[in-house]
Amino acid sequence: MAGKVLSLLPPLLLAAAGLAGLLLLCVPTRDVLEPPALKYGIVLDAGSSHTSMFIYKWPADKENDTGIVGQHSSCEVHGGGISSYADNPSRAGQSLVECLDQALQEVPRERHVGTPLYLGATAGMRLLKLTSPEASANVLAAVTQTLTQYPFDFRGAHILSGQDEGVFGWVTANYLLENFIKITFEMAGPAEDPTNEVQLRLYGQHYRVYTHSFLCYGRDQVLLRLLAGALQTYGFHPCWPRGYSSQVLLQDVYESPCTAAQWPQTFTGSTRVNLSGTSDPALCRGLILELFNFSSCQFSQCSFNGIFQPPVAGNFIAFSAFFYTVDFLRTVMGLPVETLQQLEVAVVTICNQTWSELQARVPGEQARLPDYCAVATFVQQLLSQGYGFQEHAFRGVTFQKKAGDTTVGWALGYMLNLTNLIPAEPPGMRKGTDLSAWVALVLLCAAILLAAAVLLLHRVRAAKLSSTI
Repeated sequence: MAGKVLSLLPPLLLAAAGLAGLLLLCVPTRDVLEPPALKYGIVLDAGSSHTSMFIYKWPADKENDTGIVGQHSSCEVHGGGISSYADNPSRAGQSLVECLDQALQEVPRERHVGTPLYLGATAGMRLLKLTSPEASANVLAAVTQTLTQYPFDFRGAHILSGQDEGVFGWVTANYLLENFIKITFEMAGPAEDPTNEVQLRLYGQHYRVYTHSFLCYGRDQVLLRLLAGALQTYGFHPCWPRGYSSQVLLQDVYESPCTAAQWPQTFTGSTRVNLSGTSDPALCRGLILELFNFSSCQFSQCSFNGIFQPPVAGNFIAFSAFFYTVDFLRTVMGLPVETLQQLEVAVVTICNQTWSELQARVPGEQARLPDYCAVATFVQQLLSQGYGFQEHAFRGVTFQKKAGDTTVGWALGYMLNLTNLIPAEPPGMRKGTDLSAWVALVLLCAAILLAAAVLLLHRVRAAKLSSTI
């Protein structure tokens, strides 16, 4: 028996060794099984009222120059926008530390050095640069000093133009909706005013985009202009709810370049005025219409203030203050806003609310509650009168904050554009094997293994026969 057993070992060992070799051949290497390497980018959106940080990621071996960029995470910076630190610039830089520390944890350590870091400032800093270039430079220097202390590839803190902000918002919206919308949309032909046209190339396609940013028409500046108008015209505020009053420091109202021309010469900056609300929708609408000038246009068609604008067409995403205002009308007030007519009715409804009625709906909220009537009226008038949305076009407007897990705004579009400037890494082994090749490889391995098993069985039977004889 011992001899018979020993006589079976060589062929069995040989077959087993061959089978093991085939198994090793068929098992993919570690490199093939690894997920694609990722690159990261960080954008700080330094807006008028606050700063947000977004971390994006995309495959390192990107295609068509532009990466397949997705939002990895985000962080809201505590406090006001960086322009609010004009009198104490060092605090502007310090305010970013908590979110930057989060980025150190979110981005893999081995990717820190190669991760581009950008800060883009918008309307708040544009206004500060107009009123005090020195203060603006000091704020940017302070945030630069903070950002350069981190191991990321810091590529500058810049003030974006209104056109940049608009066109990158358009890129973001279309990218998130998978259809490669401030007022920004693609045009069929050249703009009559070249200053309203931006051309860009993404994913091998050329786009001609209409965009215009109206400085002094952001939420905060509109509220200041309405406050100045209410002080001068009425002595009360028709957009504020009845029963609400506030003591207004005139310096806070008129220090902005958007309201400086309205400064009453009879008052000093330290004067305080007590102002009360009256819940008057009609007077509020009239006060807001004074913000628009429709009297002159040197082009075939204008929006307002003599600015060229082709007819609005296609689908639009309204975000930021547009979204928050309409969302309040829908969720808190329970009002439909699917049509322009419904939006107008909703605006009148909220502007008729008293302070006690509003507080009963939103207990504990004080900061923005008095201004919802003013902002809602402004949004309604801007869309219908300013931009010229008719009922059929308004149905193409979607009010939303996010698309999927990604915030709608200019930051993602900015990063998409900038990935053109970030070199791709050489494709890894992962890209060398597509799905069809994987299927063929699996079938081949299965066939080889089956043949090996048959061969092994044949050798065993032959060995048994030999021992029997």
